[in-house]
Amino acid sequence: MTSPPLAIAAHDLTLTLGQGDSAVQVLRGIDLAVPQGQTLALLGPSGSGKSSLMAVLTGLERATSGSLTVAGADFAALDEDALATARRGRIGVVLQAFHLLPTMTALENVMTPLELAGLPEPRARAEAELIAVGLGHRLHHYPAQLSGGEQQRVAIARALAPRPPLVFADEPTGNLDAATGAAIVDLLFARRAEAGATLVIITHDVALAERCERVVTLADGLIAGDRAAA
Repeated sequence: MTSPPLAIAAHDLTLTLGQGDSAVQVLRGIDLAVPQGQTLALLGPSGSGKSSLMAVLTGLERATSGSLTVAGADFAALDEDALATARRGRIGVVLQAFHLLPTMTALENVMTPLELAGLPEPRARAEAELIAVGLGHRLHHYPAQLSGGEQQRVAIARALAPRPPLVFADEPTGNLDAATGAAIVDLLFARRAEAGATLVIITHDVALAERCERVVTLADGLIAGDRAAA
């Protein structure tokens, strides 16, 4: 039986921020291979390098050295404009801070990336995605009119509407109460399963990490553990 193709292939990734005496090595040689369709948790305390690794894997930060292929694109070889193009449609990101545009309705927030990607019927797709996350009755509400949980549902709809093969979630429940956070996690896993996407969750929450198929633990910019979830 052949192995599934890789969604992420990283070899000896390093990231150094600053220069000279003030330089800090944030990632110190990361090797990571993630098969398509896998659910993976990046677990570790604050300062371990989790969010920095996500920034590199999503193309928001350029690695100082190493090789990196993400969703079939050679991120190490691309310039900033090419990285932005490569991310579009390939990668969806759900952040702890929802980053919704305050002057746009829920529907417009989800439509915008679809329009930017040139996908067909952006309005119908955005509406269907919001209905799927239980917000069919909130399409024309602005972020300030939505609860934290509702805003995070809009953010999930926005990330998944283009049907990206790879989804990252960085502490997606960090700003939510326990009950709302649990519902958001259920929703995120359900929508990912329907799309067949690879899901990478960055968290310090062991219970959330155990919901993934695989748990990779970071410490001091290195992979300290890599195991199948219990």
